[in-house]
Amino acid sequence: MVVVMGALSLSLRLPSPLTSILTYSVKSPLLRCRRSHHFRRRFSAVNFSAQSTAAEKDISPEVEDQKKSRVLDKDKDRAITPRSQDFNAWYLDVIANAELADYGPVRGTMVIRPYGYAIWEAIQDYLNVKFKETGHSNMYFPQFIPYSFIEKEASHVEGFSPELALVTIGGGKELEEKLVVRPTSETIVNHMFTQWIHSYRDLPLMINQWANVTRWEMRTKPFIRTLEFLWQEGHTAHSTLEEAEKEALQMIDVYTKFAYEQAAIPVIAGRKSRVETFAGASRTYTIEAMMGDRKALQAGTSHNLGQNFSKAFGTQFTDENGERQHVWQTSWAISTRFVGGIIMTHGDDTGLMLPPKLAPVQVIIVPIWKKVEERTQVLDATSSVKETLRTAGIRVKIDDSDQRTPGWKYNFWEMKGVPVRIEIGPRDVSSGTVVISRRDVPGKQGKVFGISMDPSTLVVYVKDLMDEIQNSLLGAAIAFRDSNIVDVSSYDELKEAIAQGKWARGPWSARDEDELKVKEETGATIRCFPFEQPPGTKSCLMTGKPAEEVAIFAKSY
Repeated sequence: MVVVMGALSLSLRLPSPLTSILTYSVKSPLLRCRRSHHFRRRFSAVNFSAQSTAAEKDISPEVEDQKKSRVLDKDKDRAITPRSQDFNAWYLDVIANAELADYGPVRGTMVIRPYGYAIWEAIQDYLNVKFKETGHSNMYFPQFIPYSFIEKEASHVEGFSPELALVTIGGGKELEEKLVVRPTSETIVNHMFTQWIHSYRDLPLMINQWANVTRWEMRTKPFIRTLEFLWQEGHTAHSTLEEAEKEALQMIDVYTKFAYEQAAIPVIAGRKSRVETFAGASRTYTIEAMMGDRKALQAGTSHNLGQNFSKAFGTQFTDENGERQHVWQTSWAISTRFVGGIIMTHGDDTGLMLPPKLAPVQVIIVPIWKKVEERTQVLDATSSVKETLRTAGIRVKIDDSDQRTPGWKYNFWEMKGVPVRIEIGPRDVSSGTVVISRRDVPGKQGKVFGISMDPSTLVVYVKDLMDEIQNSLLGAAIAFRDSNIVDVSSYDELKEAIAQGKWARGPWSARDEDELKVKEETGATIRCFPFEQPPGTKSCLMTGKPAEEVAIFAKSY
């Protein structure tokens, strides 16, 4: 397969079933009902992945039944499949209707639309500050990596080989050495670290880059698993194992706090099993999140690489005693799959539900008028309220379009997941008040009348309400997670829990072969050995031998 970009000709060696090109497009930003069902069928695993018809068991085969049971908004030409009926179809409907992403022309790729990208920017904004607070600097590495670099670390090349995209032709000529389109950057980072690190005085070296990554996945799902995705990847080098271990744990803690405090996702942090450890790492730490269908999502990872890469690349330093030593390293990453995690954790049948701290629009204002003479006074009041909130640092937007009714606007912005809605009509202007609704509490229960427009009152009320919504989303997610984790003490109990679609938590000290047997027989894997462990020695659920730790098993994305 040859891709021409200006003067650069790229010959990508790809599996033949994956070389077909899709050319679908949707011109209207608001999907009509007659298009929405068609678009959802196209924006589905059937078309997004070469193998998803067989692989995605969540997709309902009864299309006609779906048509009848999909949620139709009376004042809006949209349709969203109920979550309880078909979780995968619901997820794709939300992405399409909330205008988060669209197809890329190459199967398995996606275009992140402005609203979806704004969520990613909110994630970036928070993490960038935390990375710099912990001593890291941003930089950038090339996306083309010599294939010989990948080959230097044996387990690394073995782990990534099936997912590599290779460049063999450049400028119309066969390359002397094929290039890998970046699947991750440990190898090229080590190549450069070797040139920059000479003495203990050069350590620790701690950098981060925001970049795109290419991994030729066979099963794809928008945001969750695509051929190309966006992420940040941190890389550090240290003089001792203890420093590297401290760094790896520090960064998984940064991710954990982000998940809880910003995304309102109650992840479980822990250590991966040997089977699930990153290729080339000594230890992998993870945060695991429970999605609305009770599958696990690996939402972020931090790796203690030991000296595996430094020995492969000869990355050494002279210590304080004049001795040459290999550096100890870490790497850690969060990607755009976190956007998918937010959708699947908090969304409902109406659509997206965003935690206020990450919402691109925190407050939507809908002006209401019937008579022409009412329009000016309502819009003037609306603009004044917007400016009051904007000045207070709240992300606010006015929907003053004439083409849609207020009811349509309510439904549209609820589907987009905006946490707070303010309504202002002629009576509200006269009384100097507004009506406020919260996204997480539907209907009249979530609506409050008569909130004063006075800036000192309104700003405090809206900020307190957003905090309440943030905490409410986290609380609901914790309750859902905890009610779907089952403590087990035998393999039969584990199998029963997994068959019910739940997570199983139980003592484990069995062999890697036993872990692979569980995966083969149940479809579940060890998601992690949680950091928070019950006290005392227990009996392994598989072997009956002493076990010091409990592990969490679940089916996953």
